[in-house]
Amino acid sequence: MSVRFSRLGVIALAGFTMATSISAAVVAMTPEPIVGLPCEGCEAVFQGLPTDLGPVGRIAPVGEPGEPMRIRGVVRDREKRPVAGIVVYAYQTDAKGLYPTELRFTGQAAYRHGRLRGWVRTDAQGRYEFITIRPAGYPNTDLPHHIHMHILEPMRCTYYIDDVMFTDDVRLTVSKRKSLTSGRAGDGIAQPARDATNTWIASRDIELGRGIPGYEGCGAARR
Repeated sequence: MSVRFSRLGVIALAGFTMATSISAAVVAMTPEPIVGLPCEGCEAVFQGLPTDLGPVGRIAPVGEPGEPMRIRGVVRDREKRPVAGIVVYAYQTDAKGLYPTELRFTGQAAYRHGRLRGWVRTDAQGRYEFITIRPAGYPNTDLPHHIHMHILEPMRCTYYIDDVMFTDDVRLTVSKRKSLTSGRAGDGIAQPARDATNTWIASRDIELGRGIPGYEGCGAARR
């Protein structure tokens, strides 16, 4: 029996026992419990987590090569109410389709996520925004361009959600849509458009807990 982590580009891990033990070890080492297992690399949300966060943050630093992009959205609970104070973590490839490494995280999950990563905390209206570049697809594959996202509900739990993917990406075929989406925290497929400054704008709204296995273990889970 094999278990495949539900992340783009992650190699399948053979053996249910191995996957279960790895997941248990990761859960034990994180401040908030990880739900929606198995989750390869979910502990990275805590590695380098800033103490001071606002609703707007950067994934790509100023001057990073690539087409400028902003990802915007609103985080809501299951009753469609905006939720303040939720941490959204995101990471992505660069303009060459690679995860450029950050040496200070060598040997940690954050090293695999690369240096193009960032966090935001939703405002009183549940809004967040990432400033970044448009990610490229992995070289020599047909996997769609994407941005990974995780949710951290402070003092409750953390989990990954469906990646942000783009309707104008030729790699995002009908079959890829079916195989790479599961509705975790809502629809991650965005329709990007350029604004007056030639910056790509894409929307990714988030519904807390939607489609997340084991979400009932997230503190007093929102219904």
